[in-house]
Amino acid sequence: MQPADLIDMFAEFGPVTIRRMFGGHGIYHQGRIIALHAFDEVWLKADAETAPRFAAAGSRQWVYEGKGKPAIMPYWSIPDAALDDPAELADWARLADAASRRAEMSKKVRPSRRPS
Repeated sequence: MQPADLIDMFAEFGPVTIRRMFGGHGIYHQGRIIALHAFDEVWLKADAETAPRFAAAGSRQWVYEGKGKPAIMPYWSIPDAALDDPAELADWARLADAASRRAEMSKKVRPSRRPS
């Protein structure tokens, strides 16, 4: 899949930018990563709040073998029903964007490790 295809895929959701990474692409909205294109599949970002919805929709979580044990990534496959329905894909992309926003906020509120 080419970057232009990914931009078209997310058109109903809103503007995205594409950056090469991991031999695939990072898909960004307003500077935050919301999805990855890797291994010929698009993976949407999820977190503890949204992962159960992805699982209930039949999505698969991205897991790979890393250093002798499975590495579980916070990305899920697009539900099958959304692959042919731009409006439904936009709904799932909004969930991915919300997860990305929460991840960004949790990084901003971490206390400093430096002694006072």
